[in-house]
Amino acid sequence: MLIASNWVVNNLENALDTWNDKITEIWKLITLSPAEFKDGAIWNVILKIHGALQAIGFGLLVLFFVIGLVKTCGSFQEVKRPEQVFKLFIRFILAKMVITYGLDLMLALFKIIQGVVSTIITSAGFASPDKTVLPQAIVTAIENCGFFESIPLWAVTLIGGLFITVLSFIMILTVYGRFFKMYLYTAIAPIPLSTFAGEPTSHIGISFIKSYLGVCLEGAIIVLGCIIFSLFASTPPVVDTNVAAVTQVWKYIGELIFNMLVLVGTVKMSDRVVREMMGL
Repeated sequence: MLIASNWVVNNLENALDTWNDKITEIWKLITLSPAEFKDGAIWNVILKIHGALQAIGFGLLVLFFVIGLVKTCGSFQEVKRPEQVFKLFIRFILAKMVITYGLDLMLALFKIIQGVVSTIITSAGFASPDKTVLPQAIVTAIENCGFFESIPLWAVTLIGGLFITVLSFIMILTVYGRFFKMYLYTAIAPIPLSTFAGEPTSHIGISFIKSYLGVCLEGAIIVLGCIIFSLFASTPPVVDTNVAAVTQVWKYIGELIFNMLVLVGTVKMSDRVVREMMGL
């Protein structure tokens, strides 16, 4: 009886440990920069790719500039006007600077968003997210069950523990995906940034900057979600000790999974939330 009860308790505690580990890992990942992630090994490769694509970006810069020149100027005489020549010259120089210093621009945007994330964490007073712990009332109810009473508990905790574990990995994969998107944006940046050279194509570069800013802002939404869930976790679901142990465990797991689904949904849809909030 004791062995069966311990198995049920351990199953739930292991699932909650997995969840707590992933929450802690997310908290650490959000405060990291791309250069610090995985000891900078990925970042170094991304920098090499970015540098190699700059040469292509400069080539496209000339192409988009010519396309813009043809589409915006009705005739060759219009191009010869001093004010028009000056305008085209300034656009070309600015577009070249954007490609040359595009990486610095993107890092500056990332640091601004990291400042927002740090402000949110400091204002909330969270050094780390609170852990979700199995209430003692649930542990006591399970341990007081006989062998046959423990059988339905096995099924409930097995399903609940599996569900919690799956949610943990879905959530952490989303956060890793954010890092991957930042790497992709950084590596390919010279090509979309080259579109600033032509007025008709400049909207592509603007869209690229806005999209990258949205990816960075996802970190703020994820942190807010973790803080809200920690506040939920600090007041765990109420356990009615007057009902059967199976009912207690089922109600507890149901309410806990509901709260977890809210957090996982927020993390999973952080990109959509940012787009809706910022109009991206």
